[in-house]
Amino acid sequence: MSEYLKIAAVQTALHWEDKEANLHMFEEKLRAYTNPVDVIVLPEMFTTGFSMQPAKFAEKADGPTLAWMQKQASLKNAAITGSYIVEEEGKYFNRLLWVNADGSFHFYNKRHLFRMAGEEKHYGAGDKKLIVEVKGWKVCPMVCYDLRFPVWSRNRFSNTEGKMDAEYDLLIYVANWPERRSHAWKTLLMARAMENIAYVTGVNRIGNDGNFIYHTGDSAFYNFRGELISGAMISTEEIISERFSMQELREFRKAFPAGLDADAFELK
Repeated sequence: MSEYLKIAAVQTALHWEDKEANLHMFEEKLRAYTNPVDVIVLPEMFTTGFSMQPAKFAEKADGPTLAWMQKQASLKNAAITGSYIVEEEGKYFNRLLWVNADGSFHFYNKRHLFRMAGEEKHYGAGDKKLIVEVKGWKVCPMVCYDLRFPVWSRNRFSNTEGKMDAEYDLLIYVANWPERRSHAWKTLLMARAMENIAYVTGVNRIGNDGNFIYHTGDSAFYNFRGELISGAMISTEEIISERFSMQELREFRKAFPAGLDADAFELK
């Protein structure tokens, strides 16, 4: 178990429905970023923007984006995550891919599809959360609209030898979240951190998409109290990073073990 986990968040504009341009852009940004980190987080649908044309842009699960992410993870010696469009058995998914530095990978299909944009008409919904481990830290990555649904994001706690153990230590949201709902984005990130007694990272794009919907980013890191640790400048392309402390998290959970009083529930 590592005492610290260092996360980098890539806040940037995206080239609308242009995979080659986006992959080249991210490759250039990551090449120029020399700070050592453990996890690199890219936005939702980082190869296309939030596109409702999966038939045109989807690729197989073992396609070029996976290969690209494996290469970048190896070069940066870090895990890398973000979502893109995948076709599998005749269905399309907004799939978050988590790729480790050694090339191994896991995936999570976005559970909550944004019906206000008709996402549910084009994509299949996932039904399984993903918990990955990095340097002994347990991480739960999710996608954009999932942020609005606290039951799906809810941490599970148990009492082990007098201490509160949690299902995860860090919750990550990758997004294409528009500026007109930025207040909700920031408020919900804080809420998810407080109620789950976990660090939270939110990574969002900036700029206009192909539907002229503007995004200001507001990518940020929150601690287990729901307090803003640091964040990106509004509407600015930058890579921000933060170092999280396991000792601080454990001390807070020990002093405030509210998770042990949480209601039991079953998801269906």
